Amino acid sequence: MSATITQGFLDHKIFSIVSETAAELGVRAFVIGGYVRDCFLGRPSKDIDIVVEGSGIALAEAVGAKVRSNVSVFRNFGTAMLRYHGIEVEFVGARKESYRRDSRKPIVEDGTLEDDQLRRDFTINAMAFSLQKEDFGALVDPFGGIRDLAAGIIRTPLDPDTTYSDDPLRMVRAVRFATKLSTADQIFSIVPESLDSIRRNRQRMEILSKERIVEELNKILVTPKPSIGFRLLDQTGLLDFILPQLSKLKGVESVEGKGHKENFSHTLEVLDNVAEYEIQAIAEGSLKDWIFEEGEEVGKVRTEPNVWLRWAALLHDIAKPATKKYDPQLGWTFHGHEVVGARWIPKIFQSMKMPLNEKMKYVQKLVNLHLRPIALVTEEVTDSAVRRLLFDAGNDIDDLMLLCHADITSKNPRKVARLHANFEIVKTKLVEVEAKDAIRNFKNPITGDYVMELFGIEPCSTIGVLKETVKNAILDGEIENTFEAADALMRSKAAELGLFPVK
Repeated sequence: MSATITQGFLDHKIFSIVSETAAELGVRAFVIGGYVRDCFLGRPSKDIDIVVEGSGIALAEAVGAKVRSNVSVFRNFGTAMLRYHGIEVEFVGARKESYRRDSRKPIVEDGTLEDDQLRRDFTINAMAFSLQKEDFGALVDPFGGIRDLAAGIIRTPLDPDTTYSDDPLRMVRAVRFATKLSTADQIFSIVPESLDSIRRNRQRMEILSKERIVEELNKILVTPKPSIGFRLLDQTGLLDFILPQLSKLKGVESVEGKGHKENFSHTLEVLDNVAEYEIQAIAEGSLKDWIFEEGEEVGKVRTEPNVWLRWAALLHDIAKPATKKYDPQLGWTFHGHEVVGARWIPKIFQSMKMPLNEKMKYVQKLVNLHLRPIALVTEEVTDSAVRRLLFDAGNDIDDLMLLCHADITSKNPRKVARLHANFEIVKTKLVEVEAKDAIRNFKNPITGDYVMELFGIEPCSTIGVLKETVKNAILDGEIENTFEAADALMRSKAAELGLFPVK
């Protein structure tokens, strides 16, 4: 055990309370894992893991009684959790684990701190701070995690083949930590022997549940530079197991000396752009998340990255390989890839056990519409085109515009400058048209009930024809978005169809 080198890291009152309570119970307690790692990285953390040589639940309950906090107990896992002054503290008894080849669920036995550190995934997550009075704050680091942290490397405490074979999810977690911990000043990398081991053990991914894999992917996606993770997933062969459709974007085909854009690299560039633009917009307070409150959609200022926007960026060109064609006159085309891609989204979500609710529909909508703003910036921006874009995108228009802005990745500086300039014109036009016509949450002034009552008819296709006529006229700017103008047009169209009011 080293000398105390962690002055200032354990100043929060909860640590002294845990220390005193552990001494009263005659057990040893340590802070372990992510909190320790983040202290050295200078990153704020409100999640504290306490490992106890004894009963973690008993210590949690004793601490909870002292601080008058409710304790949530999870006896199946031998863990307990409480909250104290905005910090979440989880307690677990030290344990050692062994695994069967056909399962990722370990056989768990009581153990010592050393046993518990041995079962940890990476050296940088195995470091611990002592909470004993005699060496309070001492760093317990048997595997050199502090050196690995300084060097920016991800390494397993045990032989990587053992670590990854025992629990294959750790292979994805290695990628996740390399992505999450990387900064502009220091890129974290997985050590070569670990990369080789992941490639050897990638077949073990088959025993994992899709839900656990997606949980890790989501954590990769919301990082500032998610491309780091997806390149590592590709390099290790994990991507073929997780999202084979994305792997198919790789490579460039040439005909008559003409090649197309390398769509895998393009997708990752768009993903990073979305992350950068979204982080900037969150800082500015210019993005909203829309939720239902008392039956109405209410916009709340976004404070955290939207993982579903990141999924839309990842999947926006997913159908390009299926729609790729070579035309001697036009070169390579991907006509309709946005429509085909949108059609694939439910199948992809279903295969990965992701939600098939409004979150999936949001991703599907953005994939389907992601070319529309780009088309506008290359043509004359008409009020009619802007109204239809607002109508189709609804409250997701700002996220759609962010995605399309991120999709401008040409290597031609003049083209990029021109597209960005035109893009600003479209954004200005969106604001102007929305302020004038209120199309974003368009509701047809003419309802089916009104038509049936007015003309004394039962439900029929004619009602749809009348409502569609009104909708198109408003979106095309032929009439104002008012009931009076809509009613007059609807009556005129009904007369053409031989329908007249019964009163």
